[in-house]
Amino acid sequence: MKTCNQPLLALLAGLLATTPAVTGAADQPHPKAKAPARSSDAGHVELAPAVRLSEGKSTLMRLPFAAARISVGSPEVADVILIKPTELYMLGKSVGNTNLIVWDRENNATIIDMTVDMNVATLQAQVSQLVDEKDVKITSAAESVIVSGTVADAVKAERVLALANAYVQRSSKDKKEDSNNAGNEKGLVLSPRVINMLSIAAPQQVMLEVKVAEVSKTLTDQLGASLGASHTTGSWTYTVLSNLLTGNPSAVDAFNRKNGNFLTLDAQKSDGLVKVLAEPTIMAISGQEANFLAGGKIFIPVAQNNNGGASTITLEEKEFGVGVRFTPTVLEGGRINLKVAPEVSELNKEGIGISATGVSTTALLPSFTTRKASTVVQLFDGQSFAIGGLIKNNVTTNIKALPFLGEVPVLGALFRSSDFQTDRSELVFIITPRLVKPLPPNYRLPTDGYIEPSRGEFFLQGKLEGKPKDQAAPAPTAAAGQSSGGFDMK
Repeated sequence: MKTCNQPLLALLAGLLATTPAVTGAADQPHPKAKAPARSSDAGHVELAPAVRLSEGKSTLMRLPFAAARISVGSPEVADVILIKPTELYMLGKSVGNTNLIVWDRENNATIIDMTVDMNVATLQAQVSQLVDEKDVKITSAAESVIVSGTVADAVKAERVLALANAYVQRSSKDKKEDSNNAGNEKGLVLSPRVINMLSIAAPQQVMLEVKVAEVSKTLTDQLGASLGASHTTGSWTYTVLSNLLTGNPSAVDAFNRKNGNFLTLDAQKSDGLVKVLAEPTIMAISGQEANFLAGGKIFIPVAQNNNGGASTITLEEKEFGVGVRFTPTVLEGGRINLKVAPEVSELNKEGIGISATGVSTTALLPSFTTRKASTVVQLFDGQSFAIGGLIKNNVTTNIKALPFLGEVPVLGALFRSSDFQTDRSELVFIITPRLVKPLPPNYRLPTDGYIEPSRGEFFLQGKLEGKPKDQAAPAPTAAAGQSSGGFDMK
């Protein structure tokens, strides 16, 4: 009596005898195998190995027995045609899963699971040709494209992902058009995704050494005068009074005790030079942004409108000072693509005055003076570049005077106040990127050479560090008259 496993063995042998694909099949033809005889017991159901197809590709399958009829679970996923009793034509129509049932003349059924994946052979060829990376592997899983393997740097990884996204978007667009042409009113098509499983061979951490130098020079000249004089003629008294002082603490006064006349002069000259230097060290992963700030924070009131119509005041945080933002990208061959954006901001002492209707006082809001730049450079490990030209040169001149009297030569200085101020500053950034590498084993620390002093060295000699221990004295060599067995006892 025949066993019921013979139909499964027969189908396995038939799958090995599958002919090459009609259009674009990737499998090589196998020699035709002789299948064992199928069971004559009617009504048996067997499971066969699954079959994988590519979307839009077709193939032929030869059966080890004569098929009486076939049935496909989802005709929109795959199309199967019985060309002759022992040969099937299979076409992958859309991505998905279905199954195929084949009945023989004895009414025995064989079930074959069918999976249709995206055709990524074209994408694989384009990646190998355009990106020149042999270790990149493109596979598919349902509606997703999986990109795996190793690339040299992050730039090539972005190129591979860009090609995969372009391929996926085109595939999704084509399927949507086909769906609309078929009469799908909604046109709902699942968009394929790109799953990134790439690994980058280059080091992925960058250390940025930044030197910030700023030289600021301020020059101020101020001169003011206050004059008071009176003269009486008959019943008339004539008075001249002007107060155009600058408010400086240094002043020269002259008073007349008899008639009360006075003259006050104040003047100031200041010259300041400030040098600011910061040397931060920042680390970041390739492709990630890092920032540094040496400064402070200030809170600015901001009006917020509620749903009820009433407005509330909230505080918004604002940073100022010397800051650097950078994004490194490690390239092939040890090159580093660096996007740097330095910024210098400071509080303006004058601020912005705001007055509102119905409010008796005037609000003074802080304002900022900002200097910033943004650039992209490519350097090798250890090379430096400088960003300069962030120069500020402000000149302020104020003159307050009495009409006509302040314009008189020489004596007009008593009836006017002059204020001259100039601010000059220049900022320079020197940036050096370095690839971060692991330390070698048994590396030496700066404190390894420290020897703790003994109590005698510390208290009696006043030393903070002890002396290194002497090396062990070499063993004495055998003296003359000695033998290897011992001393000569004479």
